[in-house]
Amino acid sequence: MSEKPTNDNALLKSSMVIETEDSSISDILNWIRKRRESVEVVVEKIPLDQINNWNFQEKTGNIIHESGKFFSIVGVSVVTKWTTSDAWNQPIISQPEVGILGILTKKINGILMFLMQAKIEPGNLNFVQISPTLQATKSNYTQVHKGNKPVFLEYFNGEKNVKFLLDQLQSEQGSRFFKKRNRNIIVEIGEQENVEVPDDFMWMSLGQIKNLMQYDNIINMDTRTVISSITFDFSNKKTLSDVTEIDSNFLINNLVSNSIFEKESQINSFHDITSWMTRLKSTYELHVKKIPLNIVNDWIYDEGVFRHQQNKYFSVIGVRSSIKNREVVSWDQPMIQPAQEGLIGFIAKPVSGTLYFLVQAKLEVGNFDIIELAPTVQCLTGNYRKGLNEYSIPFIDRILKASPESILYSAMQSEEGGRFYYEQNKNIIIVEGENYSPNIPDNYCWMSYGQILHFMQFNNNFNIAARSLISAISILDFNNVQ
Repeated sequence: MSEKPTNDNALLKSSMVIETEDSSISDILNWIRKRRESVEVVVEKIPLDQINNWNFQEKTGNIIHESGKFFSIVGVSVVTKWTTSDAWNQPIISQPEVGILGILTKKINGILMFLMQAKIEPGNLNFVQISPTLQATKSNYTQVHKGNKPVFLEYFNGEKNVKFLLDQLQSEQGSRFFKKRNRNIIVEIGEQENVEVPDDFMWMSLGQIKNLMQYDNIINMDTRTVISSITFDFSNKKTLSDVTEIDSNFLINNLVSNSIFEKESQINSFHDITSWMTRLKSTYELHVKKIPLNIVNDWIYDEGVFRHQQNKYFSVIGVRSSIKNREVVSWDQPMIQPAQEGLIGFIAKPVSGTLYFLVQAKLEVGNFDIIELAPTVQCLTGNYRKGLNEYSIPFIDRILKASPESILYSAMQSEEGGRFYYEQNKNIIIVEGENYSPNIPDNYCWMSYGQILHFMQFNNNFNIAARSLISAISILDFNNVQ
């Protein structure tokens, strides 16, 4: 039985700590650099028909692991009225397992610290990125690969008595995975509990993690999704300075802080948003059926790669990896390689001291419930720069042509490196003036930052692209927003 957490403002305090007694941002970056230099990594692309322990299924052409576990590459047939392209086939990752993305926390010198891992994934552009304490599929932590048990598993599988600070099921990429979810967990242990920390793990404050998102491809996707749902639920901001050691006027006058604590929206109420989402789910149909990979229209197997005939969207490739400090030293697997980088962007604006985001209800084939809420613009592996999309993308010019002074956040961020090969997207948040009032399509809605955090507490409301962007927001970094 886990203990019930106490609300002692520890998460907020941790989010405002950039330098601790033991580490600074430069110390963490130096640690990452040393981890990259100290480990031997060899990753090479190989033909799909040469990957060990994986096979093309004879009747279907599906790519499956010989154990029947991990994941498989299958085909899907999609029929929907959502877009102008109302029927298509595509490959998709089928992985009917709930993985664990878990972060272990502990108060050290009065600050809630997060135990983070310098994890190597074959698809990472820079090999090493900062990941959760535990990042494992069910096949991994049940040791289907016959490798070692992941370290710190006992804090997340019920063996250890811990305090749950966050525990949610959240979706993965709906355009690439078929109804895939992970359990996002943050647990806390007692201050007196000793934890042996291996060389590839390090304690960090929440503020340090958020600050590191200002850098390209340092914080991995799994970390971003876990911390995105952290909320600060306090009744009186004026008392927070006692806990955070920050002037209460700073919090009161800070736009992001105001938005966190905003109870009533000035644009759309919680009821309005819930009704809008329900109406869209009731209006637009999505029919997805698994089909054999070898009958997927417009996709071909060519020179060891399964790709679209016009080289659009993505390809399925084979990868051989050799990584010294992983649970398994060497393995082969299929991976998804994008056609090009993508764009993920939010347009925001202040309204009477509260920050609002223009949120998109987006249909993706792997969604559990037709739509999930997404950023204003989400063009994963799209040809937006060449204007070759099959459909128009609302607000994309506003994002691409944003003035430097309107950009609150901009960084390149990677997709999950265990399944996606060298995929990164430009993550950007811009803030327009308070008078910005465009005509918005029916599937768009203004939501306050506080409302976004509220809806994130429930499963499958916001997609992983939106969560990635929201996780980057920090009261400290956004203090100059007025």
